[in-house]
Amino acid sequence: MNRRRVLALLAAAALSRRAIAATKPKHIAILEALPQTENAVNLKAFREGLTALGYRENRDYTIDYRAADGFTERFPKLAASMVASAPDVIVTRGTPAAQAVKGATSTIPVVMAAVGDPYQLVTSLDHPGGNITGFSAIVSDLTGKRVEILEDLLPSLTSVGALINPDNPSSTHEWQVAETTAHDLDLEARLYPIRSAVEIQPAIEAARRDNQGALIVGLDTLTQNNAGRIAAFAAEARLPAIYAAREFVAAGGLLLYGVNYPDLYRRTAGYVDKILKGASPADLPIETASKVEFVINLKAAKALGLTIPPDLLARADDVVR
Repeated sequence: MNRRRVLALLAAAALSRRAIAATKPKHIAILEALPQTENAVNLKAFREGLTALGYRENRDYTIDYRAADGFTERFPKLAASMVASAPDVIVTRGTPAAQAVKGATSTIPVVMAAVGDPYQLVTSLDHPGGNITGFSAIVSDLTGKRVEILEDLLPSLTSVGALINPDNPSSTHEWQVAETTAHDLDLEARLYPIRSAVEIQPAIEAARRDNQGALIVGLDTLTQNNAGRIAAFAAEARLPAIYAAREFVAAGGLLLYGVNYPDLYRRTAGYVDKILKGASPADLPIETASKVEFVINLKAAKALGLTIPPDLLARADDVVR
């Protein structure tokens, strides 16, 4: 075979490899607290966001989904395994998951679909630097509004309990906001810490024994994975409770005041698209949630013997009947 023929074959092989690389589906890894079945609404929104941008699953991208199933301590091992699979981009939700991925890689782009305290991960929202960007769910900052809603619901309220996991990096600020707001409203506030699922029922029962008038439930891997149990225990204890995510109301919880997570996941698809097209996470500012929703579960209110004030009902974005 002559030299010209050899060079032609080598050039053709190189072009073929580039063509295969160009058409190979992008590998999107997702690290979450909950299994796919319990996170279906958010995943649907993420896929819809990609579809709107022209992507087709299995043709243009594949998803490698891994979940901690409510156990925060599983995140580091899951993150290490995920990084070893060399994805094109990693999507996470929650501060512990994002911290685990940050500890596992400084090169693979990471998009946080929602994080309670972005300053645990970056020093600047406008210029995050490094390999991490995404969206802040402002979970802690909305805690004060939850206290206010409880007072609007219960005019005779004198004290409120906070069911929060102190091991979550965002919990300190969340509790501070709850305590400060309660003080400003002349309410007493007491923290009921939970670090595992077995501590949830005793904590809620303790709040009932302490005659707390209502309960604020923090949002993290532990509470998300036990949304149904928390809603049920709060109902059994006759404690009106307000939550930060819709899955709690779907499980029978009374009130929701929090960000619209499907909206954040749709926006996450936009950041993933930019990164897959060559943008650097370092140059993509961390944005905050733009949609906040207030939901009232009238079925839960009736079970608790509560009448929702008309003005509070008029403020609701959605009512579960």
